[in-house]
Amino acid sequence: MDRTFQILTRMSQGEVVEDFYGVYLLYCINPKYRGRTYIGFTVDPNRRIKQHNTGVKAGGAYRTSNKGPWEMVLIVHGFPNDISALRFEWAWQHPEKSRRLRNVDRKKSSEKRFDFCLRVLATMLQTKPWARLPLTLRWLKQEYMKEFPVGMEAPLHMPIAYGPVKPQKVSSPVKQDSSVDSRQEFSYCVLCEDLIKSSDLMRCLKSTCKMTAHVRCLAHHMLKDECPDTLLPLEGLCPICNSNLLWGDLVRLKRGCYRNSEDLEEHWAESLTNDDDSS
Repeated sequence: MDRTFQILTRMSQGEVVEDFYGVYLLYCINPKYRGRTYIGFTVDPNRRIKQHNTGVKAGGAYRTSNKGPWEMVLIVHGFPNDISALRFEWAWQHPEKSRRLRNVDRKKSSEKRFDFCLRVLATMLQTKPWARLPLTLRWLKQEYMKEFPVGMEAPLHMPIAYGPVKPQKVSSPVKQDSSVDSRQEFSYCVLCEDLIKSSDLMRCLKSTCKMTAHVRCLAHHMLKDECPDTLLPLEGLCPICNSNLLWGDLVRLKRGCYRNSEDLEEHWAESLTNDDDSS
């Protein structure tokens, strides 16, 4: 099946994304500095671009101050936490220092900085551990979009989206008082059949599925067809409803995301699976 039909495109005034951690690419449109780039991390891209274009006093970076206007053209998001995103940011900024990117050729004198940044990004998305994260590549400015070279395309589980994003903070699940434990409804693991503590509970993305499992049990179940030395799964089938699930999305669900979603079955990963089945 052509990858074109597997790309998720969301054109909107601002897609709401919960638990947002992103690493972005800026492009300078000031004629004096045109073509310069900047890579950074943010939890709020809309606020961050304003800071860059206002200057250091407003919270912008020293390297971008007084060189604008800048445009935030691309952002990679879907990281499980800020540390993961910051490590990605550092490697993208310093590919020559990253031990995982030693195979990336240095920037050629004839190569535009923007193209070099995209070449490094393409390599990173095919390199562990980043290749196994549930990342989304979002072109905030579609006119700057470029396809990755043949053979360097992003993994199929990473959708390509377009348009602005509206980050939404997710409140931590309310901790229940241990004094009422005896009145709680207990959950049992469908894989080992033992009792599950709330802190170790994993559920299916499908709202109609009653699957409950320990984190370790579900990871082991989803890793059964992976290499023996793989610690965390990328994706796998729900042991109850047989839906294809991304591990990163299960973790996000556990952290409190998708609680306002009316139909989790329409998640992009599920739609891709349906497309594959019909091809």
